[in-house]
Amino acid sequence: MHVLILGGTTEARALAESLAAAARPDLRVTTSLAGRVGAPRLPPGEVRVGGFGGAEGLARWLREHAVDAVVDATHPFAGTISANAAGASAATGVPLLALRRPGWAPVAGDVWHETGSLEEAAGLLPSLGRRVFLTTGRLGLSAFAPLDDLWFLVRSVDAPGAPMPARAEVLLDRGPFTLQGERDLLRRHAIDVVVTKDSGGAATAPKLTAAREAGLPVVVVRRPPAPPGVPVAPDPQTATTWLKNHGLHRA
Repeated sequence: MHVLILGGTTEARALAESLAAAARPDLRVTTSLAGRVGAPRLPPGEVRVGGFGGAEGLARWLREHAVDAVVDATHPFAGTISANAAGASAATGVPLLALRRPGWAPVAGDVWHETGSLEEAAGLLPSLGRRVFLTTGRLGLSAFAPLDDLWFLVRSVDAPGAPMPARAEVLLDRGPFTLQGERDLLRRHAIDVVVTKDSGGAATAPKLTAAREAGLPVVVVRRPPAPPGVPVAPDPQTATTWLKNHGLHRA
């Protein structure tokens, strides 16, 4: 059986590690990485880097490499590849599962402002604060570029490119982050508003706790839903069960 994991997340790597630990010679696992992050942590098994050429290119790759099942474990905001995976699955009949960590939910004391896009988030900022901790990654910073009156601390794994806010300091760092570290960061930079995507997971959640403790507003960009008709698993264990139901037990 050949399983293709569309990866780049902690969950994708955990799934690949779990399948590799089975040490089954009749199971082939390939993880595909988009190649947008420099020096990524590579999972076990076969790894390919780069795009497929849209839904048609992915469908062609599935046929050429005799793929039996696809697990879309990309970032919750990687909408293009998820749509392409759904299209390729429909064209080839190869079963598709979306592996999505659960999103965050506000708790008592949180001051959240939920939005549907980065542009909407940028529109809210002038009324919420002047010093912004921007943790939405290096892509999409153009939405905040017109906000010349605000100062931004931009945290990302790799250096962002233009256009981006004129008054900004870039912090290159990779999670997981600690609660004390996030507390110190907010205090050191006098942050008064935080912007984040609803990525879910524990690795970057401490910033939400630190913001809640400090009474800071947090602008949360809602994640897009999985493509219609695609089943969703919340964790690698559930994904493994799905694979067993789609032929892994017979491999």
